[in-house]
Amino acid sequence: MVAVRLLHTSDWHIGRTFHGADLLTEQEAAFTYIAELVDRESVDVVVVAGDIYDRAVPSAEAVRVATAALARIRRAGAELVITPGNHDSAARLGAFADFAAAGGLHIRATIEGLAEPVVLQDEHGAVAVYGIPYLEPEPSRHALGVPEARGHTGVLGEAMRRVRDDLAARPGTRSVVLAHAFVTGGEASESERTIAVGGVEQVPGSVFDGVDYVALGHLHGPQTLAEHLRYSGSPLAYSFSEARQRKSVWLVDLDDAGLAQVRRHELPVPRPLATLGGELAALLSEPEHEQWRDHFLSVTITDRVRPVDAMRLLRERFPYAVQMDWRPDGGVTGTDLKYAEAVRGRSDIEIARSFLDDCRGAPPTEREERLVYLALEAANRAAVAKL
Repeated sequence: MVAVRLLHTSDWHIGRTFHGADLLTEQEAAFTYIAELVDRESVDVVVVAGDIYDRAVPSAEAVRVATAALARIRRAGAELVITPGNHDSAARLGAFADFAAAGGLHIRATIEGLAEPVVLQDEHGAVAVYGIPYLEPEPSRHALGVPEARGHTGVLGEAMRRVRDDLAARPGTRSVVLAHAFVTGGEASESERTIAVGGVEQVPGSVFDGVDYVALGHLHGPQTLAEHLRYSGSPLAYSFSEARQRKSVWLVDLDDAGLAQVRRHELPVPRPLATLGGELAALLSEPEHEQWRDHFLSVTITDRVRPVDAMRLLRERFPYAVQMDWRPDGGVTGTDLKYAEAVRGRSDIEIARSFLDDCRGAPPTEREERLVYLALEAANRAAVAKL
């Protein structure tokens, strides 16, 4: 018989933009769905394993969205346990934590409190939920009193030793740990900020031995490293490398013996991602491309000559085009020349003309060449005036 049900999520990154596009609307939609899922699945506690915000000092709008999301989940019937990730400010996130706990929001943001669990009760006894905040190795090894510890493995090893010591004093207690880390075997995406220190950022999964379930955060794709050791991933895609990921949360059931079942629940996609390629005229005119109108788009232009004002034209048809690259069919002539070879024996105007040709695959027009000439003349006059 299931006694406690958890929902594992992480890496909300509230306030993040996608190639300059605001994501708050899409993030609100994702959190609304999570709250509805909490109600529908009778979830007892939602755990968020770090990176609530995308930056240490979030905007007022990001704070509003976060507050509304947490309140919506709480109203749906679940308590919450959250920890800061490497993007968050632990001090800011943990402000007023004692007062928030009275309303069912439990914030574990300090090293001193990492072995002080949130204790849930059911008919089988206690479930202890420990939150380990993101531990930057250099300051954390001193704060933990283990100056000999090295890297992420050293400080997380000490943190888990404290957790296991506390758990040993609670016989029969089932356990859950939240941690924000890069565990060996995990697959990274392009949107995660590196947490490498001295070239070593990964920690072995064995660091987390001895507990019933480990809710990991940091990597943005949902992943199972072991039955009890999982990444939920982010609720939205934050890079085009995540376009094929199916964003999800884990529903974790604990029974009287510990971990009973883990189910993956896929999340809806508020705005899908896609990539397109081809000549600009075809992208703007061909009817089959209309299906991508409401997608976040990464577009590769293949025209032999770089089109003028291409991004503006693309956005007239595709309002959510956020990234554009120019890769002409056959490549751009002259780009393999070394710099010294490219400028040797050439005048300033010849070098500028060649630069324009290399950048867009076509020589400058007469008008453009005249403007370049005038600019070089002005630069020469200014240089002479300084002598």
